[in-house]
Amino acid sequence: MMRPNGLARAAIRFKPASFAGTFFALLMSALIVSACGILLETGLRASVPPARYANAPVVVAADQYEYIVTGSGEDAEREAVPLPDTARLDAGLAARAATAPGATAAVADYTFPVHTRGASLTGHGWGSHLLTGTTLTAGAEPRDGEVVLARDAAAVGDTVTFETASGRRDFRVSGIADTGGPLAWFADDQAATLAGHPGRADAIAVLAPPGTDATALAASVTATLAGSEVQVHAGDDRGAVEDPGLGYAKEILFGIGGSFGGIATIVAIFTAAATVALSVSQRARGFALLRAVGATPRQIRRAVAAEALLIAPLAGIAGLLPGLGLAHWWFGQLQDRGAVPAAARLHLSATPLLIAVAVGLLTALAAGWMAGRRPARTRPGQALTDASMQRLRPGGLRTVLGVAALLGGIGLTGIAARSAGNDAAGAALGVVMLFMLAVGLLGPLLARLCAGLFGLPLRGGGPAAGLAAANSRTNTRRLASAFTPIVLAMAFASTLVFMHTSENHAAGKQLRAGLTADHVVTNPAGLAVDAVDGAARTPGVEAVVAVLTTQALVPVGTGEFTSLQGATVQGVTGSGAELAKVQDLDVRDGSLDALGGDRIAIDTTLATAAGRGVGDRLALYLPDGTEISPEIIAVYGRGLGLGTVTMDRASLAGHVTSEFDNALLVRGGPAEPLEALGTVTDADGYATRRSLDAELGAWTNNAMAAVLGGFAAIAAVNTLVMTVLDRRRELGMLRLVGSTRRQVLAMLHWESLLVSLAGVVLGSAIAAATLIPMMRGTTGEAPHIPLLTYGCFAAAATGLALLAVTLPARALLRRRS
Repeated sequence: MMRPNGLARAAIRFKPASFAGTFFALLMSALIVSACGILLETGLRASVPPARYANAPVVVAADQYEYIVTGSGEDAEREAVPLPDTARLDAGLAARAATAPGATAAVADYTFPVHTRGASLTGHGWGSHLLTGTTLTAGAEPRDGEVVLARDAAAVGDTVTFETASGRRDFRVSGIADTGGPLAWFADDQAATLAGHPGRADAIAVLAPPGTDATALAASVTATLAGSEVQVHAGDDRGAVEDPGLGYAKEILFGIGGSFGGIATIVAIFTAAATVALSVSQRARGFALLRAVGATPRQIRRAVAAEALLIAPLAGIAGLLPGLGLAHWWFGQLQDRGAVPAAARLHLSATPLLIAVAVGLLTALAAGWMAGRRPARTRPGQALTDASMQRLRPGGLRTVLGVAALLGGIGLTGIAARSAGNDAAGAALGVVMLFMLAVGLLGPLLARLCAGLFGLPLRGGGPAAGLAAANSRTNTRRLASAFTPIVLAMAFASTLVFMHTSENHAAGKQLRAGLTADHVVTNPAGLAVDAVDGAARTPGVEAVVAVLTTQALVPVGTGEFTSLQGATVQGVTGSGAELAKVQDLDVRDGSLDALGGDRIAIDTTLATAAGRGVGDRLALYLPDGTEISPEIIAVYGRGLGLGTVTMDRASLAGHVTSEFDNALLVRGGPAEPLEALGTVTDADGYATRRSLDAELGAWTNNAMAAVLGGFAAIAAVNTLVMTVLDRRRELGMLRLVGSTRRQVLAMLHWESLLVSLAGVVLGSAIAAATLIPMMRGTTGEAPHIPLLTYGCFAAAATGLALLAVTLPARALLRRRS
């Protein structure tokens, strides 16, 4: 009596090469699924321990998210988007919070930058010293017009000049404190004014006696402040108030672990399933023999399932450790680049690890069941005959689904071409997934087409090349299994990398064309408040415009497809006529003459996405969440390089943490007198410096391309090795009929060239179909593809295919000789 588990163990023991490839594919699947799952869970649960607010058991703050509701009724969804800057609350609530049962005091906290003698300090109200335990070592606490500084910064009685949001002012040093950093303590009544938002505090720290239960205190503070629309935080939630960057860090981690992780998981499942199916199909003769000697269809199916149960869990567990390593490395790299707070920690639990193992097991079971259906259903009398003949056409259902995916990809390409901004990017991601699905389902048909097309030149390349072309035409299923992972690697790597190069190229091009100023003055800490007046007094200067760059949130889309889109805002001083002297925004509609106050100009891509034009009002949220609806007076075309929204600089006052301008655009005059204000450069130098700010986005895209492309490349190598090792009989027959080792290797080299060429061409076609509409919608230009980078991708695909075929083939031929 044949037992399925015995058949499975025997198959693994006597055909280890085929199962080694399956094991490795499932291991890689578990690696990438577990790594993305860990990052996703970290994005959902990330927190930072409080440092500044460690001694305050409860912290009160405004909601740091803006919300948008899509759908209606039971289908309504509330999407939370982190604000670009800190949302503040009424400082007067501190007095109410102090009356909460269990509270001893409540301190309105302010954090803002100030400059003195080229140094940058962080300013606070003196009342906040209770939070950190800062004590005076000399002098007295500050009053109006006074400041407390660190021991080495000044002496009591000295006068220090500070650049603040309210202007340049002199302060008397009233005391010296052990501040533990570059800090400046001002009188509480004066701190909010110096911060640029009078009456508004960053947070309110509620103090209580030692041993007070923080949860109970939070409940009493919540009840005391009921109706004020603020949030009360305790525990590690206080750290999120202290470090506003945590919201964006969660969004980045969620994007990597969720959006990219979803795509990566699909690719991993797709690749692992294809490898399992290839392993099963390679043993068609074995299954045919089992059917011929009396094995039932159920026994065949159970044997395949038993193989999956034996291999998949072990492969999944083996992939968890490198998956943890990948997640740790990725998280550490994001921290090093400032995208994730240094105090945040990677969240580890069993959930993503169990999911990774379960995904691999289910993939192996499903793929094995699908691949084993045909040999299990075949009648014993026909089993050996069918096993010796290649099935030329894919199944009817597979063909229908493949054609549907192909048509869906073509249709979505048209939608992406007619969209703009994030809509175009979202549609383009669907394009690449649908086309990849079509390649997987229609692989044999595409392989026959590629074998016929690319095999034509090989027929005249000698006996080895001609035999390679004939082999490819005859074994299209093997060819399809070989080039599909290369298509995956080429399509995803090209899409991710060239999407960023295209955006950077378009932004740099627009910035260089749009920046008509002769000089650009910048300062990493921000420009002095009188920089505009100082530059205007320089002989020969015709126009001076200060620019403060920040972010805003804009509702785009309609109905159920409404979302909040981040938009780069440039707040400019002066009139529209002065701005036109230092910037050429490429105005397409309207005029900049009336720019200022309640009137703004926006980029054409934002106008399309929001469905607004000249004369309409655009709802947008300023960096701190304040909602305004200014009138659009102009639509321009260089928003990617200069700024999506252009508005009056005064409209941003009080809505940003740092009120210091980022750049000064100067028309006319010499550069030397401007050097006292900051670093002076021209348009090209400024554009180069701005391109460095996009380094994080470039690194993130390149990292995702490396992870996904590398995974697909390894899968391609794994598949090619499996197909070569399965050709022992064929290669041995060629040697028996008189072919030399050199001739056999030459044939395999030509086959690998055909495989890599087909994979590169199909992958490039998918990437082009994805990038062209995406870039047309986001930049208005064709994709920018550096030829050297593309050549490296193509060369890597060709080299890997050649290596994956040559090494196992040499080993086989060495044994035969």
